[in-house]
Amino acid sequence: MFTEPEIRPRQNNAAMGIFLMLSAWGLFALVDTSAKWLVLASISTVQVVFMRYAVQFGCSLIGAAGPFSVTRKMGQKTFFLLSFRAILLVVCTFFNFIAIKYLPLTMTSAIMFSSPIIVASISMVFLREFVDVWKILAIFLGFVGVLVIIRPFDAQFHWAALLCVHNAIAISVFSLITRQLSGVVTASTMQFFAGGFGTIVFLPLVLIYWENPTSLISWVLMFFMGIVAWAGHEVFARAHLFSSAATLMPFSYSNIIFMTLASYFVFGSRPDFLVFAGAFLIVFSGISIWWREGLNTSKVVSR
Repeated sequence: MFTEPEIRPRQNNAAMGIFLMLSAWGLFALVDTSAKWLVLASISTVQVVFMRYAVQFGCSLIGAAGPFSVTRKMGQKTFFLLSFRAILLVVCTFFNFIAIKYLPLTMTSAIMFSSPIIVASISMVFLREFVDVWKILAIFLGFVGVLVIIRPFDAQFHWAALLCVHNAIAISVFSLITRQLSGVVTASTMQFFAGGFGTIVFLPLVLIYWENPTSLISWVLMFFMGIVAWAGHEVFARAHLFSSAATLMPFSYSNIIFMTLASYFVFGSRPDFLVFAGAFLIVFSGISIWWREGLNTSKVVSR
């Protein structure tokens, strides 16, 4: 038995949905910026990941105890999917916090946003979904964009880019599971599982690697990061109450803009031309896939 907040009916307010979506990705950019600051300040990645999930878990527990919660029974399949989703997210966070120590935030963000392209590829190969030639070209273009960014045969190639590629693939599976759970459980339940798993797994490790930060800002950022992560996921879920995923999807790419600004103003890192070129190809590919899916859906509905 798990406690879940009641799901409100969707309101048709695209402007509010878009505003909340932009806010969510701005909050997610703050999470990565805080994590990069901490790992560069010699705080262990294990400690940073633990604090990110422990604080999020604490916020989830507080939210679950609210007066507007209801109790529902959960089946074995749902429990398994929630657990597997939590494992994927926690592993991705761990790899991401390692990667951002060595790579610019713009690069890690751009590679991660190849996940819609990977989702389309998975749907084409394993789910036998119909894919027209334009969608195939968009998928190919997106993978070219990833190669342009990571430059596997270039002297500037860094092994941490492979962690981002792993994350893009894992987040694709994560997205498919989230779609399956949508309407079955609430975002708060998903947060509860992810926060709980991350806290439990990294607690024994953090007891070994824990070091007290030497500056007040590091202490503040460790708690700030977890609170903002929780808030970002809550705002992201609320955005979908005001508008459809099809309307909101293109605005998720705003994260690349937020990451570029943080990379430049906080860390003084300016992405080179190839990162911008690769990001453009990935964004163009992702929006093209989204547009073709919307077009195909409208044709089916009109028949």
